[in-house]
Order: sequence, then structure tokens, then C-alpha cells
Amino acid sequence: MNHRYYLVRFFTFYFCLSVALTAANWPSWRGDLAGSGKVSDNSVPLKWDSKKNIRWRVPLPDRGNSSPVIWGDKVFITQATDVDKRRSVMCFNKLTGTMLWQNGVIYDKQEKTHKTNPYCSGSPVTDGRVVIANYASAGVVAYDLEGEELWRRDLGPQIHVWGNGTSPVLYGDLCIMYHGPGPNSALYGIDKLSGRTLWKRPIEEKDDPKREDGFRGGNNGIVGAFTTPIVIKVESRPEIIISGANSLQAFSPEGGKELWHCFGLNPLVYTSPVYDENVVLSMGGYFGASIAVKAGGEGDVTSERLWLDPRSKKNRLGTPVILNGYAYFVNMSGFAECVDMKTGKIIFEERLPSSGNNAASWASPILVADQVFVTNQSGDTNVFRAAPKFELIATNSVGEYSNSTLAVSDGAIYLRTHKSLWCISK
Repeated sequence: MNHRYYLVRFFTFYFCLSVALTAANWPSWRGDLAGSGKVSDNSVPLKWDSKKNIRWRVPLPDRGNSSPVIWGDKVFITQATDVDKRRSVMCFNKLTGTMLWQNGVIYDKQEKTHKTNPYCSGSPVTDGRVVIANYASAGVVAYDLEGEELWRRDLGPQIHVWGNGTSPVLYGDLCIMYHGPGPNSALYGIDKLSGRTLWKRPIEEKDDPKREDGFRGGNNGIVGAFTTPIVIKVESRPEIIISGANSLQAFSPEGGKELWHCFGLNPLVYTSPVYDENVVLSMGGYFGASIAVKAGGEGDVTSERLWLDPRSKKNRLGTPVILNGYAYFVNMSGFAECVDMKTGKIIFEERLPSSGNNAASWASPILVADQVFVTNQSGDTNVFRAAPKFELIATNSVGEYSNSTLAVSDGAIYLRTHKSLWCISK
């Protein structure tokens, strides 16, 4: 392929973001290309409630699980509304919460999803020039920052009993989009300015009659991945990493060539991969498998796995954050977990407080300096220390159901619930 993606031009800028975000922008789900969830801005508040340290709160028209992204003075979310069958991007002023615009598409065909997973569960992505949203069967749509539609792509129906949850990723002029799970699952490289497909790589999904996860005992279990790809730098080359059903895979941004793959995941995957110190960690869903492997390999690297845990004790949905060789996350039972990246050993498993009946967490944590922030379904954001010894720092409740991951910008935390968008600031 002759097309070039300006790798050198964009390399330095984007991978500086993956270390720790300090500026005003939070351009994608979990903040950066590596989906690290890391931010070095420790000026965010540690304590709040529905009135304390609230800069603004705006009501939302319907439920939603996606997370805010931020560029400059604008906050963007995806939003589905059942009453008019619309899927859209909403844009708000970062300082005041005033809605600046909303634009979307009408999709009135039947599309399966889980009752707890509303449409538009994937977060948008922006680079200050375009805003791109994944509407699943309703397509992928790009807008400018004033809300004008730039292009629209139909990638075919997205068919899965639980819907989808993947977010697009921007790497230079390339929009990386996982269209799945389902029979049409594929990883796309799309030109962000025109919407033209530059490359497409099918992502195989198949059951395993010997699976050891929560569907073990037969070959009728649910299959598919709800992962968002990440982009990492390994020595001199970039790699797109995606956790698929049964395997972890790496592709080149230029042309989409597969670089390596590693088997060991179960056929159902909820989380996205994470990367630190040349190690990729991937966790399966529904009491599924976890694996760790070094990035930068060639071909089948299954034999080079650092470790394999064939079945987790708890159901894991949120993607971890990593600090000093340890991965931190909260499982769907509401327990904070710490896992040693080198061995897979669980260092601690501690139940987090909840103000309501929903201690479970669907959200992925973010890491502010050495503090882990993660929200549960009761609307409590627990803060605990990113250290091998568990230390709870704070529990903050807004009293609204939430499945969303936090965003951070200029000392403020942005929280999406099923009812509202909140700006939390000292």
C-alpha cells in the first residue's frame, strides 16, 4: 500500500499524551492512545457530593454508558434517545455546562442489546479537528467541532445479543475502529478526513467447547469482544493492540498487517488491553482468562506468555490502570483488585463502600498521580491508593446510577450518569 499515515509527524505528539495527561484535553476514552487512564493533575478534588465541589450539573435526555471526552472548552458525549430513535453527539461548554450543539442520525431498525447497555455506549473521540462517534449498526459519523457532519459510513449491521461498547481511536489521520462483536467483526483503518476505508482486518470470533470461564461446560456460550483498541510504541514501531475473542492481537497502523498474536483469552472479552513497561495485560470477561505478554513480537507468541490465569475468581468488566508494575481495577462485585503484572498474582481484593444497592462497577478506573478513581452503579466514586497495600482515601456519592468512566481536564472531573453530566471542581 502506498498510502502513508504521517507516522513521524504525529508520533511524538500522541505518545507524549500516553505518559500522563496534564493539559486541558481528554480526547478519547481513558484519555490517551494507550487507554492508560493516567493523569498527573493532582488538583482534582478528592471529596464531593451532589452539592459540594460541583461546578455544574446538566440533565441528559436518556440513559447512557459512554464517557465524556474533552477538547479545549468543549465536552462531548454520545447519546441515544429511545423516544425518537436518535443516536447523536452532544457538545457542552466545559466551564458552564451550556449545551452548544447536538447532531446525530435516526435509526429505527431493530438492534439487539442488553437491557443495561443502551445504544451509543462507545465514547466519541476528537483531535480538535474532527469528532467521530460509533453508532454501531447506525454507522460511524464524523463532525467538525461546531457540529456539522463531515462524513458518514455504514459498516454493516452490528449483531450481538448484548450490543456493543467499543470506542473509536484517532492516530494521526487514521481512525481505528473495531466494528463488533458479531458476525461482521472487523478492525478498520479509516481516513479521518474522508471516511474512506484504508484497510480492514476481520477479527475471528468462535466458541471453544473446552472454555473454562462462566460459560464452561458446553459450546453454547456467548462469544465476542467489547474492547477498544489501544496504540502503543514498541521501540521504533507503533502497534495497534486489540483483545479479541480467544486471542490478543497486534497490527501495524500502516496497512493493518498483523504483527503478532497470543492465544489464551476466553471467547468472551469485556475489557480493553493495557500496556506498561513493554508488557500487555488482557483480561477476559465473565470469570474469564487473563494473560500477559511482551509487546513487539512476531507471529504466534503464545509460548512466550509471561503468565496465564485461565479463570478469574470474580467477573471483571473495567479496564485496569497500572502503576509501578501493579494493575488496579474494580470487579463487577464491587471489590478493588491489585494484580502483579509480572506474575498475575492477586495482591489484594477489598470490598469498596457503596451508598446504595449497586456496589457493582462497570466503569474503568482512572489514575490521578497515585490515586485510583472509579465509580460504581450507585453513583459513588471511590478513591483508593495505587499501592500493594490497600488504602481507601474517599467515597463520594452523587446518588445517580452510572456505568461510565471519568474524564479529567484542568483540575475538574467530568462524570456521566444515567440522568446527568456533572462537572466536579474545587
